[in-house]
Amino acid sequence: MLSCRVCGGNDLDLCIDLGLQPWCNNFLKREEIGSEPKYPLRVFYCNKCSTTQLDYTVKKEIMFGDHTYLSGITKSLSSHFKNIANITINNYFDSANKSAINVLDIGSNDGTQLKHFMDIGCNVLGVESSKTTSEIAKSNGIPTINKFFNKELAESIDGKFEIINAAGVFFHLEELHSVTEGIKHLLSEEGIFIVQFLYMKSIVDNIAFDQIYHEHLLYYNLKSISYLLELHGLEIFDAFLSPIHGGSMIAFVTHKNTKEKTYRLMKLIKQEEESNINKKSTYLDFSRKISDLRVRDLEYLGKAIEQGKKIYGFGAPVKGNTLLNYFNLGTETLQCLVEKNKLRKGLYSPGMHIPIVIEDELEDLPDIYYVLAWNFKKEILERNSSLIDSGIEFYFPINPSIFK
Repeated sequence: MLSCRVCGGNDLDLCIDLGLQPWCNNFLKREEIGSEPKYPLRVFYCNKCSTTQLDYTVKKEIMFGDHTYLSGITKSLSSHFKNIANITINNYFDSANKSAINVLDIGSNDGTQLKHFMDIGCNVLGVESSKTTSEIAKSNGIPTINKFFNKELAESIDGKFEIINAAGVFFHLEELHSVTEGIKHLLSEEGIFIVQFLYMKSIVDNIAFDQIYHEHLLYYNLKSISYLLELHGLEIFDAFLSPIHGGSMIAFVTHKNTKEKTYRLMKLIKQEEESNINKKSTYLDFSRKISDLRVRDLEYLGKAIEQGKKIYGFGAPVKGNTLLNYFNLGTETLQCLVEKNKLRKGLYSPGMHIPIVIEDELEDLPDIYYVLAWNFKKEILERNSSLIDSGIEFYFPINPSIFK
């Protein structure tokens, strides 16, 4: 029987079914094409705590033991992380005593977030499960433990931390409650846990269904993540919505009854209530909108092909593979995926097997870029203004309102 990852309840209903899909970060070598396994990609709604979540778990050792995602590859994300570091120190700590602030980053990737805390003058430590990215972090001078974070690991780490950060991690967690207990254990008495997560309300508002994939086991609103945190004696006292990744919630968490909740947090909670985002009917309607989006884009791409236009994918983000597989877009539509991340050079997208070409090695240009990395829309349009002026179309299948 299916049980909720947050509350343990058994009253869950299927709301979204995106079929059998490969693990989206399983970019393939040529000899691996066609051998990749596929798994159910379905979203269920918990009628007890309102958490939306996947029912099927691809083991964390498969997804996060080693991967090619780098958080420092885009200027927008690095700037966002710098802003988070400055906001946290300036708003909640004595900025004159930064050397006394210890910062732990869970899922620290290549160390981009920690570098900004280190530049401020804080003491930093990262925990990163991916061997490749943890080695990159260490080569850049970021102390990093190459392990999965959980309560057991937390108990092996000496000392407490004034700041604990988890960016793009909390919706990944197979060991959800163990990790949360580990955070509580390491958080100092007056410490702040920063949890940065894709905001399900933004995903629904933007019809950004491609952010649903096997690495993202859980899809939080403030109500559902508060339910989880309060089970472990933690609570959100402040939060704001950032445009990063098309709409991410940045929540500041402390031990329960430590800090007064801010006006802007209460306003966000009220907006959730008024939008019905925590009701099952919203997700059933979301499923219908996803189907409509598929029809619209296939019509657009079909007409472009009929007109003899050459189409490349722009970016090879993990989330793009959800869209490519659900839309069934292969090389007959997109000749290649153009990517900046050189760790993906010569690889192929899982499921659709589209070749990845590194941007500065591109031999010719398309008529249309079908932008899979839509969450960096502003940066992409600014950086490619000369191509747009020359007549190349940049088409965004997901066009979030936060950028309009």
